Amino acid sequence: MIDADSPHGPAGTTTVRIARWTPGGCVWCGSTDSVEDFRNEPRCGLCREKEAVIDEAKHFIGMYGLRPLGGTLASEDEEEREYRVTARDAREVLNRIRLEKLPDPAAVRKALRPRAAAAGNTPAPTTSGAPAKAPTKKSQAGVTGIDAIELQSRVQKLLGQLTSVDEQISALDGVQGLPARARMKDLERQRTTVLSTLAALEKARRRTN
Repeated sequence: MIDADSPHGPAGTTTVRIARWTPGGCVWCGSTDSVEDFRNEPRCGLCREKEAVIDEAKHFIGMYGLRPLGGTLASEDEEEREYRVTARDAREVLNRIRLEKLPDPAAVRKALRPRAAAAGNTPAPTTSGAPAKAPTKKSQAGVTGIDAIELQSRVQKLLGQLTSVDEQISALDGVQGLPARARMKDLERQRTTVLSTLAALEKARRRTN
């Protein structure tokens, strides 16, 4: 049995906590860096990565019926110990960056509502017998002009984001360890999200032509 506790956290590490959550920020730490939905809440890239490390450790512990995480790092072998150590370190980071006061869930849901409304803002097909009005010249000009420019701008930003994600995935290729695997999973999820959004924008662009 392995039972040699390592020092808690990196020496000399200090973290300034954000006092209050603001809409658009991570509900756990308040950061606005790479915020995406995670378990139906906005979470930043760092928090998602640490949560993924803990989830992997919990899965391993549960799969083999081992003692739950927490407390001593006593382990039967090196692999179990690695999971326990990385999960403990991830939890320490999360505790260190936690907001001084977590936001009211109702306020978070209210802030997310405009985003959800924007995502589902595509008009539903008309089911009544009244014929749809033909677009006026003015509205046609808006679609092919301003909207097309906006679409192109969003596509360019997403392509830049996709390039950045691909570069990070390439940099992690062959890297071992739980944090690297958790980071890879998060990057792959980001890549899937970007590709899905690009596909949706391509459909929108075709409709404007």
